[in-house]
Amino acid sequence: MTYSVSPIGFVRSCFKEKFAIPRQPQLAPAARGVLELVAPFDQGDAVQGLEQVSHVWLLFLFHQALEEKPRLKVRPPRLGGNKSMGVFATRATHRPNGIGQSVVKLDKVEANRLWISGIDLLDGTPILDIKPYVPYADIIDTASNSIASAAPQLIAVQWTDSALQQAHGHAQRLEEPLVALVEQCLAQDPRPAYQTPAPEREYGAQFWDVDVRWHYPTPDSICVLEVIPAQV
Repeated sequence: MTYSVSPIGFVRSCFKEKFAIPRQPQLAPAARGVLELVAPFDQGDAVQGLEQVSHVWLLFLFHQALEEKPRLKVRPPRLGGNKSMGVFATRATHRPNGIGQSVVKLDKVEANRLWISGIDLLDGTPILDIKPYVPYADIIDTASNSIASAAPQLIAVQWTDSALQQAHGHAQRLEEPLVALVEQCLAQDPRPAYQTPAPEREYGAQFWDVDVRWHYPTPDSICVLEVIPAQV
């Protein structure tokens, strides 16, 4: 038996590419976006009452990781990317039906859009459903997960003077907390766990409409080199 689903909206996100997106929601509170609803859910009736809710669960599609052949085992980044595990024991993007879920902060409710933060969603992500977060039911004090028992250890993020000045300028133009966004995302260390890059190797990712370039002066620290307009 098969079923079909249709998006109820799409996310306009600060993340324009998959690299450097936090691997879980809420790890970067400065990561913000807008969930734009589509007809018939964009008239206000469908979101009535959500103004009383602080957080929501979003069910979505990993639209850039859909696969025809299901994977039974994956190599999660949390385990270094070189150890395989059953797909259902992980939150890997390679899902049998491409479905993901994230709990995000609900900052503002409008008739046809929701303003959200703490997101880990790529720009253009199709949203399948919205459910209110219910603390008394969703918080399980005795829950455990020995695979991921604690948040990943953060690494230090530094800036060159010119990069920090560039970032502040773009933050003012965008009216977004760009410096905090970059620091929160890079502190998660987006490089593959098996890589130990040489200091001269540069990495880059796009946040909003700017390209951020950085390198690793030491294996456990990052230095942001420049923040420049993204090339169209």
